[in-house]
Amino acid sequence: MLPTDGFRFNHTMLRVRDPEASLAFYRDTLGMTVIDRFDFETGKFSLYFVGYPEGPVPQDRDERVQWLFEQRALLELTHNWGTENDLEFAYHNGNAEPRGFGHIALTVPDVDAACARLDQLGVEFVKRPQDGSMKGLAFIKDPDGYWIEIVSGPNLRTLMAGVRAAAKQDA
Repeated sequence: MLPTDGFRFNHTMLRVRDPEASLAFYRDTLGMTVIDRFDFETGKFSLYFVGYPEGPVPQDRDERVQWLFEQRALLELTHNWGTENDLEFAYHNGNAEPRGFGHIALTVPDVDAACARLDQLGVEFVKRPQDGSMKGLAFIKDPDGYWIEIVSGPNLRTLMAGVRAAAKQDA
């Protein structure tokens, strides 16, 4: 038994300017479930947990809190109150200089179909599946400019086979 048995990746936190816009994007555009909200009056901020839960979300608040922190790969959207009223306010998305945080990624069954839907919904693309040297994956932006990679297992398998073949030729 390892000392880290039972550890799991639970969530990533992104700061959002306007929670209504962000929740609409993650819920309605990407199909995530809003699992819970926590308001902190003293600190003047709110936390919204969203994701793709496996199984039903407990209705009882105490049970839901425990269940929430036992899940895998959720997003915590943190809203500092008042930022939604400042149209000039923006968070650094990690991809502008100086670069830092890069992106989150969603696995979808069909990248082209998902991107066609996202295009119809007016989502901003950084990279479309047919663009660049890495074909078959895309990058979009959320309302705060954070990048989201759109990938699928079969597309990545094909892409990585091509990368391995090119590396062999270069060797």
